[in-house]
Amino acid sequence: MSKEKKPYVHFVAPYFLNPVHRISIDLVGVGGSGCQMLSALARIDHALYAMGHPGLKVTAYDPDTVTEANIGRQLFSDGEIGLNKAQAFITRINRFFGLDWNAEPKKYSASVMANIVITCVDNIKTREEIGKHFAELRKRSAPMIPENATYYWLDLGNGQRTGQAILGSAKIDQPKSDAYRPVGILPFATEEFDYTLVDEKDSGPSCSVAEALEKQDLFVNSALVQLAGSLLWQLFKDAVISTRGFYMNLDTFKVTGIPVSRFLPKNV
Repeated sequence: MSKEKKPYVHFVAPYFLNPVHRISIDLVGVGGSGCQMLSALARIDHALYAMGHPGLKVTAYDPDTVTEANIGRQLFSDGEIGLNKAQAFITRINRFFGLDWNAEPKKYSASVMANIVITCVDNIKTREEIGKHFAELRKRSAPMIPENATYYWLDLGNGQRTGQAILGSAKIDQPKSDAYRPVGILPFATEEFDYTLVDEKDSGPSCSVAEALEKQDLFVNSALVQLAGSLLWQLFKDAVISTRGFYMNLDTFKVTGIPVSRFLPKNV
């Protein structure tokens, strides 16, 4: 096979193949997509554990409380109105699956991150902080202790009926391959999009369910998370991916994958 015809792929970080501890995940935002993602992560954790893997340890961050406008579109009940979103949903997940995951009722700080960071937020500042922290990680010459290192950032974003998920990475050592062209750096969301062009006011809190549905359709979050969860599951189960994200449109019911080879970050 010639070099030009070799497909681009990304092999999972070596630590994920035989982790000493559970893979740590910081979930930032427990709103429309975040609560769906927590459920998906719990299912992944259960499946990994059944396969002999230590599983996942998730910490969810969200400073907001549940309001009446969240009921129905987000996975909250009337009895949870007034409770912190992260605490309410983590409590429910822990009880249902018998887990010990953590909830932090506050904004996320990118100064210390888990093995994987998943953002389900409309906040541009949070994305920029995480992007800067990842850029610094790539510049480090001394390796971190594997279980304490941050490897991946999965960012989810959506409009009313469209959405995208982008999996970015620090610099991941890749094995030599005669059949593939391994890619050790996946561009993260802030390298792919100019978030300064996004108007955050369009995604702010709503006063009613009807108003919320004018901003984000009823199933856009769940459709987005099911696909993003499948990407994570492939990374864990198969240990190799050829697609690092996707664009989704519920008007046309089309999903377009973003290949690993689409582009590489500059100056790395």
